[in-house]
Amino acid sequence: MSDSIDIISMGECLIELSTDESMKYAEVFHKYFGGDTLNTMVAAARMGSKVGYITKIGNDSFKDYLIDAINSEDINTSYIKLVEGTNGLYMLSRQKSGKKEFAYYRKKSAATSLSIDDIDDEYIEQASIVYATGITQSLSNSSKNAVHKMFSIAKEKQCKVAYDPNYRPLLWSADEGKESLNDIIEYVDIIFLSDKLDGEKLLGISSPDKLIKHFWDLGVQIVVVKMSDYGSTIGYNGEIRFIPAYNVETVDVTGAGDAYNGGFLHGIVSGYNPFEAAALAAVVAGLQVQGLGAIRSIPNRKDVMSILEKKS
Repeated sequence: MSDSIDIISMGECLIELSTDESMKYAEVFHKYFGGDTLNTMVAAARMGSKVGYITKIGNDSFKDYLIDAINSEDINTSYIKLVEGTNGLYMLSRQKSGKKEFAYYRKKSAATSLSIDDIDDEYIEQASIVYATGITQSLSNSSKNAVHKMFSIAKEKQCKVAYDPNYRPLLWSADEGKESLNDIIEYVDIIFLSDKLDGEKLLGISSPDKLIKHFWDLGVQIVVVKMSDYGSTIGYNGEIRFIPAYNVETVDVTGAGDAYNGGFLHGIVSGYNPFEAAALAAVVAGLQVQGLGAIRSIPNRKDVMSILEKKS
């Protein structure tokens, strides 16, 4: 199909305000943008994938900034709607001591009004992969239903479905996270998991091998278990293989898992097998943590491929 898109995702676009001081004493915050699925789409786009994003942007003072920022990443914005309301915001403190502080302000933001009406069958059919997360589901009941509809259409149209529970205790309970995972697992072809947050908190399983076998039994083809800066364990086609992290000096790990997912999905749509895609994703995430900010530090294709060529 001439209008095909490699990856389509849905979620929230947030304003990021960051500082290297404590929240208590900070007087200046630096503005950027982020959101877990958007971070992933930017990573895939910078690697060269053709990506599309579904969201709603509030008609507030940040709207022009957000729209321009997304357009600058060469992301298809055909299904981004401008609506009345405000945009979500998160504040982040990264201190020299290593301490981090988060604060979210996203209740009743524009993205919480995402619904099944925002999912277009023909648009989803253009994708090779559709991707969403538990954070997208956590926005509202209507957004949870939208993820379910997007995944069900994708499965019907034979598009691959990728999902990351991305459980965050600040956003919802473990029971809610597990319920949302169970709601869509029948559609999922590729699942990304944090061994600590998703494995232990949602399922009570900390072993990567046991997590992989658990989801294989549920019919998931590709299982990716991310283990922070240690590496990742991939399960595919009956084989389990450990892929080491690309070890570098870490400055900021915000959004590193999202960047990894973007690199991995780019690898899959580019014809890599899952183990090769994981090696590529490790470099994307390894370069991303060398800079500040979830999106601003995501590397480009040239830098990633240069490292991969040296390693081969």
